[in-house]
Amino acid sequence: MELSVDFIEQTKKLFGEERYSRFTDGLNKEPVVSVRINPRKRGAEFNTETVKWASDAYYLDSRPSFTADPLFHAGCYYVQEASSMFLEQVFRQYVDEPIRVLDLCAAPGGKSTHTLSLLPEGSLFVANEPLPQRASVLAENIIKWGVPATMVTRNEPADFSPFRDFFDMIIVDAPCSGEGMFRKDARAVAMWSTANVKTCVARQRTILSDIWDSLRPGGLLVYSTCTFNAHEDEEMVAWIRDELGAEVLPVKTSPDWEVTGNLTGDNAPVYRFIPGHTRGEGFFLALLRKDGDEPVAHPRPQRSRPTPLPKGCDSAKKWINSPGEYTFTMDGDTLTALPTSHKLAMDALQSRLKMLHCGVPIATVKNNKLLPQHQLAMSTALNREAFPSVELSCEQALAYLHREALSLPSAPMGIILFTYKNIPLGFAKNVGNRVNNLYPAEWRIRKDPMEL
Repeated sequence: MELSVDFIEQTKKLFGEERYSRFTDGLNKEPVVSVRINPRKRGAEFNTETVKWASDAYYLDSRPSFTADPLFHAGCYYVQEASSMFLEQVFRQYVDEPIRVLDLCAAPGGKSTHTLSLLPEGSLFVANEPLPQRASVLAENIIKWGVPATMVTRNEPADFSPFRDFFDMIIVDAPCSGEGMFRKDARAVAMWSTANVKTCVARQRTILSDIWDSLRPGGLLVYSTCTFNAHEDEEMVAWIRDELGAEVLPVKTSPDWEVTGNLTGDNAPVYRFIPGHTRGEGFFLALLRKDGDEPVAHPRPQRSRPTPLPKGCDSAKKWINSPGEYTFTMDGDTLTALPTSHKLAMDALQSRLKMLHCGVPIATVKNNKLLPQHQLAMSTALNREAFPSVELSCEQALAYLHREALSLPSAPMGIILFTYKNIPLGFAKNVGNRVNNLYPAEWRIRKDPMEL
C-alpha cells in the first residue's frame, strides 16, 4: 500500500514511532470480517471468536457469500466492521430508559441497526441519510431489522431545525477523509489529501452546528469518524465542547481491547481503534453531553385532515401483534401502523421531512382489497398466525429472493408467508395455476442463484 508522504508525516508525528510501526504492520494484513446478530431474529448462528466490546458479534475466519444466505436477506444479522461496534458501550453505560434517537448520517445502516438492538423498549429511532441512493440502502436495512418504532428520512441536517430540543441522543458518524478505511478501500488511499481533510473539517462543523439545536439540553451526542488525524477527531471534539457547549464523557474500556486514547495532550476522553493494535479497522468515537437539562420538546404536526380508513381494513389490523398498541393511518393507498406512544412525534416528523419509511406499513388497499406489504413480513410486529406459511429450502428461498416464479403444487391458495429456517422471508400469492412472487423488485438478488 503506497501512502501519501503528507499522510505518513502527519500520522507518524501524531502516533509516535512505536505506535505508527504497529499501525503500518496492521495495514499490511488482510481486513477482518465481522457480523452482528439481530437479537429479535435469532435464526443465524456463528461459532467463532466474539467481538469483545459488543454482544452477539463475531469475527469470521473468512468472508463467505452473504448474498447466498437467505437469513442475511431476512435481517437475521448485519455485516459490520468490528471497531464501530464500540458504540454499544455508550448504550450499556449511559442509556437505561426509553429515548428518542437520531442517527444523522446513517447509511448504510451498521450503527443504526446496532442502535435498534440496544435501545430500551419504548424508544423512538430516526435514521437519516441525505443522499438518495444511500438512503434507499439504509431504508432497506432498517426495514429488514424489523423494529416498529422506526423512521427513515432523507434530509440535510439543517432540515431538522424545526425540531428544537427534540432528541435525547444524536449520533453523528461524520463524513470524513476515510483514513481508517485504507486497508479495505484503495479508493480512500487514492483520494486522500491535506486539502480534503480541511474540507471534511469544515463540513463536519457545519453538520454539527446545523443539528445542535435539535439535541435537548442534557442530551447525548455521539461523534465518530473512520479517520485518524486529530483535525477531524480530537480537535473537533474540543471545538464541540468549547464552541457549542458540552461535557466530554468517559466510556469505560478494558485493557485487553487495546483502545488508544487522546493523542493530542488534551485530557478529553476519546477512543481510537487503530489497526495493528485493535482487531478491526480505523475508528474514532467521543461521547458528549450538551450543557443544561431539559426534557424533549413535543412539537405539534402541521395540521392536515386524516384520511379515513377504507372498508375492510379492520381485518388487516389483525395482521400485527398487539394491535391495540398502534394507531392505524392511511399513507396514500397504504395502511400503516404507528406505535400510539410515538404517533404525535412521528406525525410531526412526517409533516416536515422527506420520509422513506415510517412505522409498520401493513397493506396496500385498492378497491377494498388488501395486499400485505413486504415491510410487514420483515417486522417483528408481524402476527405469524394471520397467514398460512410455507417453509422453503435454501434453493427455493434463493429463487424467491431472485424473484423467480416457484412451483408449489401443495401450497395453500391465496396469500402465503414464505419462511426459511422458520424466519419470514416475504409474501407470495397462490392463484392456482401459478404462485405470484411478491418480493420487492428493487431488493431482488441480481446474480443467478446458481452462481452464488
